[in-house]
Amino acid sequence: MNTLHTPVLLDSVLEVLNPRPGDRILDATLGLGGHASALLKRAGPKGVLVALDADERNIALAEPHLRKKNVTLVHANFGNIPRCLPDSETQFDVILADLGISSVHLDDPERGFTFRADAPLDMRLDPSQVMTAAKIIKHYSDDGLMRLFREEGELSRPDILVRCIRKIEKEKPLERSLDLNAAVESAYGYKAPRVLPQVYQALRMAVNREREMLAQFVEATPHLLAPGGRLGIISFHSLEDRIVKQAFRSLTLPTKDELTGQITREADYETITKKPIVPSDKEIRDNPRSRSAKFRALRRRML
Repeated sequence: MNTLHTPVLLDSVLEVLNPRPGDRILDATLGLGGHASALLKRAGPKGVLVALDADERNIALAEPHLRKKNVTLVHANFGNIPRCLPDSETQFDVILADLGISSVHLDDPERGFTFRADAPLDMRLDPSQVMTAAKIIKHYSDDGLMRLFREEGELSRPDILVRCIRKIEKEKPLERSLDLNAAVESAYGYKAPRVLPQVYQALRMAVNREREMLAQFVEATPHLLAPGGRLGIISFHSLEDRIVKQAFRSLTLPTKDELTGQITREADYETITKKPIVPSDKEIRDNPRSRSAKFRALRRRML
């Protein structure tokens, strides 16, 4: 498996989330199973692993390495927790979500996540869903597309890009990465190489409703932690990290008297990572895809 996938911040995940023998573990974003395998190894034969992934292909690739009686693999988006969990699993000692796109998606041009090859503008994490990046470009209004690039891609002057996209569409449907790349190059000139990742990020996030799914996840998941349970989330860009940071801050704020400002009740959760953990220079050299990773974690207080 290591030839296909290098788990990001694995040492930090194991140290901070500290899985123990017999722990019940939820890996909300299985990918190729690197984090899940390491966590389950620490939990031992008496531990339990429930792992989710939106892509059945990821599950098929990871399953041979996790074929054990104490493992349950579920085809579901992590934003649908807790509705997709087995009825017997209501509380966990360790919960992890790695929000990165897996190597399978990035390295297969036909999945449409990369701007470095001629490929269909797909970008679906779950190939069974209907919406693709090409359909978004085709069906969104100009204002909707500009708002998408501004909010999800953090682009300045998205109106220029939309005009260039519509110009290409007058000649043919914009359905492939090379056509979108041409629109970006026309709109941004020498700045295009820096802008391309933002454009593809915006479309990918819209296709998979990533911010919506993450918001649902951080709202529901803390309540699945057993007393003393740990929740960790690895994000890869500022939009994701902002959602996680704000959710964790809200969960760890104590209740205060409105008049005196004195704490009347401690929060049910406490922060484990005072600042986000980021990869070392060595990890970035060994695994360049880890360079933007940020890991935050919290703990549910003991009753």
